[in-house]
Amino acid sequence: MSSYSAPLRDIRFTLFDLLDVESSFARLGFDEAGRDLVDPMLDEAARFAGTVLAPLNKAGDEHGVRYDKDSGSVTTAPGFAEAYRQFTEGGWSGLSAPAEFGGMGLPHVVGMPLEEMINSANLAWGNFPLLSHGAANALQHHGEDWQREVFLGKLVTGEWTGTMCLTEPHCGTDLGLLKTRAEPAADGAYSITGTKIFITAGEHDLTPNIVHLVLARLPDAPAGSKGISLFVVPKFKVGRDGAVGERNAVRCGAVEHKMGIHGSATCVMNFDGAQGWLVGQPHRGLMAMFTMMNTARLGVGLQGLGLAERALQNALRYARERLQSRSLSGPKYPDRPADPIIVQPDVRRMLLTCKALVEGGRALGYHAGLQVDLAAHAGSEEERRQADDLLGFLTPIVKGCLTEWGVECTYHALQCFGGHGYIAEHGMEQLARDARITTLYEGTTGIQALDLMGRKTMQLQGAGLKVFLGMVQAFCEQQAGNAALAEFVGPLAEKAREWQGLTMAIAKRAAGDPEEIGAAAHDYLFYSGYMVLAYWWARSVAAAEASSQPQAFRDAKRETARFYFARILPRTLAHKAAIETGPAPLLALDEAAFDA
Repeated sequence: MSSYSAPLRDIRFTLFDLLDVESSFARLGFDEAGRDLVDPMLDEAARFAGTVLAPLNKAGDEHGVRYDKDSGSVTTAPGFAEAYRQFTEGGWSGLSAPAEFGGMGLPHVVGMPLEEMINSANLAWGNFPLLSHGAANALQHHGEDWQREVFLGKLVTGEWTGTMCLTEPHCGTDLGLLKTRAEPAADGAYSITGTKIFITAGEHDLTPNIVHLVLARLPDAPAGSKGISLFVVPKFKVGRDGAVGERNAVRCGAVEHKMGIHGSATCVMNFDGAQGWLVGQPHRGLMAMFTMMNTARLGVGLQGLGLAERALQNALRYARERLQSRSLSGPKYPDRPADPIIVQPDVRRMLLTCKALVEGGRALGYHAGLQVDLAAHAGSEEERRQADDLLGFLTPIVKGCLTEWGVECTYHALQCFGGHGYIAEHGMEQLARDARITTLYEGTTGIQALDLMGRKTMQLQGAGLKVFLGMVQAFCEQQAGNAALAEFVGPLAEKAREWQGLTMAIAKRAAGDPEEIGAAAHDYLFYSGYMVLAYWWARSVAAAEASSQPQAFRDAKRETARFYFARILPRTLAHKAAIETGPAPLLALDEAAFDA
């Protein structure tokens, strides 16, 4: 069975040495969010994840959820409800929520280590509170005053959970095709009718009420995505005065049987004239839903990170214990019958790949979380705008790359176990199965690529990219005379110029051929992801050298950065080459010839 111990040293390094969050907190007015508060909070989060959630991970996978078709009820795996009770009693649900709604009012980035730890410990369990945060954000920014007063406090404290109801049987990414209807009622509410699928935590036994945020069409709605409205539809009816009434006409019609995350309830939800309340303006629901979706996308990126971290921990332990053959250059442990497999170059390739992607990915994910705080609380409009631009640019990279790297790392880690990784005993196959969903829900990797290439780079003229390239340039200029960083700074500056030129070349070709954007999107996403990590690895070496971390830690950062620049950053060459071939190799084959 796999085990998990929160990587607190690297989490603290990332927050305090690399990102220097304390300086940002002071500027943003989070006077109480100092290290004396955050450090013990990290310790307690690690304890909760390691001793409460992690032991339930295998049981959740084996037991799954139980659906009763007569009542439509869903029962979670043994121990899940008790863990949720401890989670809410500990105040974890409202860590970064506003104090006026019952939260602790801490910076968003402070909650990201907690999310990572939960994902490492028990991804399926973590899905139950995940979307509550997004639902709360949507209602906070787009709901009416009474909706914030009635629903937000319950969501923030975890007394109720939230969902996001978008997808329908005939309609996935193209929400303009959705058919769910919303008919006005005499009391100012709406009657919601339709079926939604793939609804995470759509039904469960953890809380007495569930708050569904549902996309639907009003009778006068124009066709397409411009005719979508958002509604809040609770499992039990809730009035404007907050009074909870009778059971609403919303019911779980089935739960999906999945490849992984068996302990998470993935539901078909049937709305049969359910009472709902309009959130925001009519026909403007997609904008409100994206507030929720972008929160979830950062959260799913951290799911990939969390699974990769746990997979690496277990692969590293096994590689140190498993005795198999000898080092190619001669025995490294002559007193043993064989050397541990960690001496083998190919095993080290897999372990170092995981280490480089996990630790670099942690910096990427946490830095994106810090932009949430800057965009909301920075003192000047210009700083808030830049943070928002950067956050928009980084979000598809966090979601797309961290999840794909999560799949890569869980498979590398499983491979380190050989055949023992394929059987259930060691728990590695569960991590690999669980990781696969992260590249699919909350927008597939392809959707993230199109968002980055089409909207964030072309439509918005690369506003976020310009901010990030400015960060790279400032760092390279600052370290230009630092001989200890020359091996990283020079290549990073050169690759940044290449990145800028590549982006401009795509834009120029796209002006004459709109297919260019779709053809380049996937490779541009990963080119960008590897470039972002190159920056963070160079920064990590600089931060480690300037810190009070032990010498062994600083040496490990430098050697891992060297591995990254030598073995992983060159992946950009293949992505660049693929981009430069244009759409023709993808589109030349006639559809009918695929099975010729």
